[in-house]
Amino acid sequence: MILAPLRGVTVRSFRKVFSGPLAEYGFTEAFTPFIAANSGVDPLKDRELKPAVDDVSSGRLLVTPQFIGKDPAALKFCLQRIKAHGYKTADLNCGCPYPMVRNKFRGSGLLKTRDVLMRMIETGCDVMGAGAFSIKTRLGVERTDELLGLMQEINRFPLRFLTVHARTARQMYDGECDMQAFSLVASQSAIPLVFNGDAAIEGGRVRFPQEGIGDVQLADVMIGRAFVRELSKRNDIGDLLERYILESIAEFGSDRAVLGRMKELLAYWAVFPAWARTWRIVKMARSVEELRMIIAHRISPSD
Repeated sequence: MILAPLRGVTVRSFRKVFSGPLAEYGFTEAFTPFIAANSGVDPLKDRELKPAVDDVSSGRLLVTPQFIGKDPAALKFCLQRIKAHGYKTADLNCGCPYPMVRNKFRGSGLLKTRDVLMRMIETGCDVMGAGAFSIKTRLGVERTDELLGLMQEINRFPLRFLTVHARTARQMYDGECDMQAFSLVASQSAIPLVFNGDAAIEGGRVRFPQEGIGDVQLADVMIGRAFVRELSKRNDIGDLLERYILESIAEFGSDRAVLGRMKELLAYWAVFPAWARTWRIVKMARSVEELRMIIAHRISPSD
């Protein structure tokens, strides 16, 4: 499995602290939350890629930097920088659904600018080499057939794989995945396919949404939210959260930043009744020590 890039959650410190559970569930790769590919901005200054050597050599978990942008020249510069520092793979975000991103023709908005999208893919493949660059996208922005209409051109490139979140950008994360539309894309894809979107982890096995994927052959499965939520059920979650707090303090040095990071994570657990009340209290925490007390009360044997 591949760990999905969740902004503010599946960051470098998260991958370090939760490396044990990641290995237990069979994750072999992780995408970084997206890094902006902007002209003249060195990507190696991004927190996700510092230090690059530690990420590249972090055990069995391959770390793939994911970039977002619409400037092929800026993408080329970023990829050249990370490749020189030892990264072997990279990904282009063509799927971010948030309006402030897609309306600027970045993320899923690239699906609306065919020529730019193809030049971005061409740049990625040229710099990283055949079979080392991938793209992560949606079925479309408004319609589920938009990606399908681009497959003939996308198939021309020697992509490592194509990750498809089986929703439109307009859906965000609401509604059901369209497995029929996903299967149609699969039928037209000459590129190895990775499924993303509502795959769950149950008893150590992956469960696909709705009727499943039928006869579609997948290269891999990308999971983010399901794994993060599964962590809340672990018996050792108290120790893991404390380690994550300490790692974040060392990284940020300020309560405000650490609280923001921890709240990003714990918000995913609010869907469970056992954590829903705790989440309401966590939202009001004003210091790391206060957060620690709330967590300790939640996981104490007497609770």
